[in-house]
Formats: sequence, C-alpha cells, structure tokens
Amino acid sequence: MSGVERRDGWIVSRPAVAHRVRRVLRHSGRICPDRLPGPRIRRTVFAMRPRSVIDYALARRATLADLHAGRVSTTDVCDAHPYLLRAARYHGEATTRRCPVCRNEPLINVTYTYGDELGVSSGRVRPTRDLPALEQRFSELNVYVVEVCTSCGWNHLTTSFVIGTGQPRVRRGSRRRTAD
Repeated sequence: MSGVERRDGWIVSRPAVAHRVRRVLRHSGRICPDRLPGPRIRRTVFAMRPRSVIDYALARRATLADLHAGRVSTTDVCDAHPYLLRAARYHGEATTRRCPVCRNEPLINVTYTYGDELGVSSGRVRPTRDLPALEQRFSELNVYVVEVCTSCGWNHLTTSFVIGTGQPRVRRGSRRRTAD
C-alpha cells in the first residue's frame, strides 16, 4: 500500500495519502477525528492481518440515500433487535461518529465472533482488544462489526473479516471409552 507503512503491528500513515483522504472526507461533508490525515501512529484491527475483508459502506450509503429520498421510512431502517440494543449498551465500543438518522447519539460498534472452534461461545459479543489473542489461539474465526444507535435503533453491518492462524484445526482424540 502506498502511503501506509506497517511496523510491528502498527500502521503509520504518511502525508502522501492525505489528499485522497481529504477528498473522501470532503465528499461526506464532515471530518471525523479518527480519520484525520497526517503522520501519526495508531493501533488498528488490521495489525492482526485479517483475511476476506468485506466493507459494507456502499450498502450503508445506499440505505441512507433511500431513506433521505423517501423510498424507505425511518421505521424500516431503525429496527434494531432488543438484544442488539442491549449488547450495544453494555458491551459496545463508542465511536466518534454521530448517528446518520437522528444525529443525536454517537454510534456504538458491536463486534461478534463466530467459529466452529468457539463451540458454545460462538456468536458472542467480544471487545476489539480481545481479537489479537483469539487470532493466535484459533485457526479461523469470522468477525462481524455492527454499528448501532441506541437512541433511534439504527443498525448496519459495517465490516466482516476472517482472523486466525490459518492452520488446519487440530483434532483432539476421541474421549469415548469402551465398556470393560
């Protein structure tokens, strides 16, 4: 990647990409503090080397465009499940971005992890800081990040990616015992 350098799990942004970032931010109408260009170092999820990254920004933009054009009502897009709202309230991570629908509350990111190796804890909400440890421990985990507004109920899948060692899963021996 030009303009971005990785050092020991840290991403260093160089000013060479600042003009592209400013152009994208100018199009959105406001500048978010966590996306300001310039030479700075920050720890990100990408230090974990995720695979199969899918960004749902275009789907989010299309949903918001339909909402603002009147093709979709607010009740259709602000339909968060009560469990999702509860997970956001108690386990979510606050962001600096405001809700695009009500513009009152900051959005909250909720990170879900799924994987066969997790067993009964598959589908559980986890903090972002736990993901590097999970990546080292398991071979493949699917991670989904959902943004949620707790006041109006807006929710949208932001990103999904796969983390893990990539090694084949180690099968443990059978625990069955034969009858004597």
